Amino acid sequence: QVQLVESGGGLVQAGGVLRLACAASGRSVTIYTMGWFRQAPGKEREFVAGINWTGNTTYYADSVKGRFTISRDNAKNTNYLQIHSLKPEDTAVYYCAVSGGLGIRTYPRDYEYWGQGTQVTVSS
Repeated sequence: QVQLVESGGGLVQAGGVLRLACAASGRSVTIYTMGWFRQAPGKEREFVAGINWTGNTTYYADSVKGRFTISRDNAKNTNYLQIHSLKPEDTAVYYCAVSGGLGIRTYPRDYEYWGQGTQVTVSS
């Protein structure tokens, strides 16, 4: 079993910066793909960014390319999502997830473990 805990969310003005963190416990996630999703009220959960287990391959949704950066520190069993130039449309609950599959997956069904989420609210 893997437990994931997100942190770093909050209320920020448009154009601001946030750094989300996802700490894994219970089992090493070193060989797992890690991803971030978000879900805004009334919308489906959507893929934001993913990183493979070595950290040398990343993938982003088109809507966040150039503003979001995902990274990981396997020694700490933690991954990070740096968000720049925040927009009001980035407002959502952000979820960290872990996938044991090969490659970076973009569908929620491909991820086995999920955190509880952290709220990001961007004011205009």
